Amino acid sequence: MEKNNVFNKSSVTDTSQEKNNIDINEIKELGKSRISSSKGNIHCLTVIGQIEGHVVLPPQNKTTKYEHVIPQLVAIEESDEIDALMLILNTVGGDVEAGLAIAEMIASMSKPSVSLVLGGGHSIGVPMAVATKYSFIAPSATMTIHPIRLNGMVIGVPQTYEYFDKMQERVVKFVSKNSNISQEGFRELMLKTGELANDVGTILFGDEAVKKGIINETGGLFNALEKLYELIELNKSGKLHRRKEELQ
Repeated sequence: MEKNNVFNKSSVTDTSQEKNNIDINEIKELGKSRISSSKGNIHCLTVIGQIEGHVVLPPQNKTTKYEHVIPQLVAIEESDEIDALMLILNTVGGDVEAGLAIAEMIASMSKPSVSLVLGGGHSIGVPMAVATKYSFIAPSATMTIHPIRLNGMVIGVPQTYEYFDKMQERVVKFVSKNSNISQEGFRELMLKTGELANDVGTILFGDEAVKKGIINETGGLFNALEKLYELIELNKSGKLHRRKEELQ
């Protein structure tokens, strides 16, 4: 009888250790973790470094791979064990189509979601930051807003410019739809001269991003979690609206 108890205790310990190893590997490899408390279960997803799209970046680059993020978003939406999504951003931007695809998926989720910009939410990181149902930015964090750009060889034909223009309009419309800034206002920030030494665009600090209507509120981790638990309660009571503007 005592041997069985020892065996059972050993099995529980091994299972717990395996789970801890899996959690650690998920944080290291995919930048995700799960938070469980009496208030609800939150899936924490981090977007850091450069957003990698169809082209593989050099190994020394810190990247977030969109083929890792998209399946996670599907799993979060479908899982009965996850109540909400916490999106943490510290990104320089990256592949426009990959970033916009992630942002579109987050915006279309029915579950509560809150974003927190720490350090920076630059370039295509801006649409990702506004895609959640409520957004926060640290007072010391910054956001760089600039026109669509491409490194490398460009085919010098009018159609190339038209493609960039259409892609840029997709970003402008998405940000305007999911925040409190108008299309004209966001486009003006994109095309502003004088703030960036070798480029066109605007740098916004935390408070400025809120005043412009891009981000909902300045705050940190406590504020983001507090808002997320509030949204979880609304969702459980059936009072959470899918339209973001109704929460603001």
